[in-house]
Amino acid sequence: MLDEPSMGIMPKLITEIFEMIQRVNREEGLTILLVEQNVQEALEVAHYAYILQTGRIVMEGRPPDLLQTDMIKKAYLGL
Repeated sequence: MLDEPSMGIMPKLITEIFEMIQRVNREEGLTILLVEQNVQEALEVAHYAYILQTGRIVMEGRPPDLLQTDMIKKAYLGL
């Protein structure tokens, strides 16, 4: 389990951290539970995601599908 691995990290290192997370998952075959507020980075490495608001699951699915929803675009990606 990783809880907010990008919190307090220099922006240029965040991509590197998420690449390491993907590498561990791919090469070691480990399942990783990732809790992250950086939605864009989290959805880029996730196979499946749960979106929480005030402690409740409000949406779940495959990241490519979630990234197409208006809720995710507006609330989390600022689009």
